[in-house]
Amino acid sequence: MSNTEKGSPVTLVLMVASAAIGGTLQYGYNLAIMNAPTIFIQTFINDTFMERWDIQLEDYQVTLVWTIIVSIFSLGGFAGALIAGPMTIRFGRKKCLLLNNIFLMTGAVLAVTSRAAKSFEMIIIARVLVGINAGISMNVQPMYFGESAPKHLRGAISLSSAVFTAFGVVLGQVVGLREILGSESCWQYLLASNAIPGLIQLLTLPWFPESPRYLLIDRGDKEACINALRRLRGCEVQSSELDEILQEQAETKGMRPKRPWELFTDRSVRWQLITVMVISSAMQLCGNDSIYFYASYVFKEAGIADDKIQYVTIGTGTCEFTACIMCNLLIERKGRRFMLMGGFILMTIWAVVFTIALSFEHYISWMPYLSMACIFTYILSFGMGPAGVTGVLPTEIFNQTARPAAYMIAGSMMWLNLFIIGMIFPFLVSELSEYCFVPFGAVCLLSALYVGMFLPETKGKSLSVITSEFHTLNFKGQDRKRTSQTQAQYQLGEVCHSTAL
Repeated sequence: MSNTEKGSPVTLVLMVASAAIGGTLQYGYNLAIMNAPTIFIQTFINDTFMERWDIQLEDYQVTLVWTIIVSIFSLGGFAGALIAGPMTIRFGRKKCLLLNNIFLMTGAVLAVTSRAAKSFEMIIIARVLVGINAGISMNVQPMYFGESAPKHLRGAISLSSAVFTAFGVVLGQVVGLREILGSESCWQYLLASNAIPGLIQLLTLPWFPESPRYLLIDRGDKEACINALRRLRGCEVQSSELDEILQEQAETKGMRPKRPWELFTDRSVRWQLITVMVISSAMQLCGNDSIYFYASYVFKEAGIADDKIQYVTIGTGTCEFTACIMCNLLIERKGRRFMLMGGFILMTIWAVVFTIALSFEHYISWMPYLSMACIFTYILSFGMGPAGVTGVLPTEIFNQTARPAAYMIAGSMMWLNLFIIGMIFPFLVSELSEYCFVPFGAVCLLSALYVGMFLPETKGKSLSVITSEFHTLNFKGQDRKRTSQTQAQYQLGEVCHSTAL
């Protein structure tokens, strides 16, 4: 077989780029672009009320409508997370990502025409639709990557979802500059600019294969699975990799995909489920994304001049982007558990330092700069751990039948908590003032303790070994003899499997 027929290892990299450009990049991009046109859209809301009903809104009323526009994105994401599971089961991972662009393009059309139509309601609907798009892609894309990557690269490939999210943030911040699309005359084009990455995905992703695991385990098409593996690896299929997928197929044979509520009653996945719920919730409750939603509020509290804020904000996105790349390089060396714990511990430290800096900013001249440094280091620590590892976990600790439901639950927790934080953060800043990051620091500390106590390392391990390690937690104190026998069977299976290879 010629090299052309075998494909190229570059195929996997290009597939990752194509899926992510129209996938998790959209999440970061749509978070970031709302910061620049804040004043212009608030003015538009006020003008609309004046023209329709001859009502002059109070400042708090304008802020309320604006907060709804910003935070409704999270409710759209929640809806997207709920429908992502059934969509991936019915259409597959790749086709689901392609169909997802329907929501995006519809939202972009509504956003770009909202000004001419003099309708702020169209902006709200557009934000819901792009939220649905982001909610689906945040669930489906890590699943697609985790099922398509070889075991030794699984963490790094899955982590690229977070890298593209961070890149989307930076891109949104740059495009949102006053000199580009963040001006009064162009804000409607800024809100609709998310259609361009979606178009790139529509033109490129159809050329790449479906998830090999989906093709074999869900569709039962071994030949298509082998062809997909051959294209993604750029060489003939390794028997060890195919055997592992066949083993998972045998373990799940005759089992239908699980519903989310079934996971709550299944004792065998109790601690896996608790883990993804805790970590997914902590990803938002740590307060990192609040910085993107309300960057100007945070930097005003830190004492940064108004005319410098838009440039300082770009630095926040650049920090997370850089940290995610570093995490991508380190995750297969240091492991998931180390990166998660380290990230949360560092975030706890910076939250404490930030609180101290805010408390003394009126007494010491250089304290505002320490506050700003703390924000950057907080984001760096987030990017080094929680930002990337969170999306990898459901792929690694759940089998094929439970994975879509697990992602639905994890995504739902993430989006609901993002909505809650988005709604309460301005009030936290105004009510707690210099102590606004104390609750976030507490969340980070508790999350680090949880990871240290309950999350086994998953780096380079097969699903059966990971399941065995969770088994001791799920059935602790009950029928210890049966648990020990089950563990021994898992380990024997692994030894036999390794010997056969």
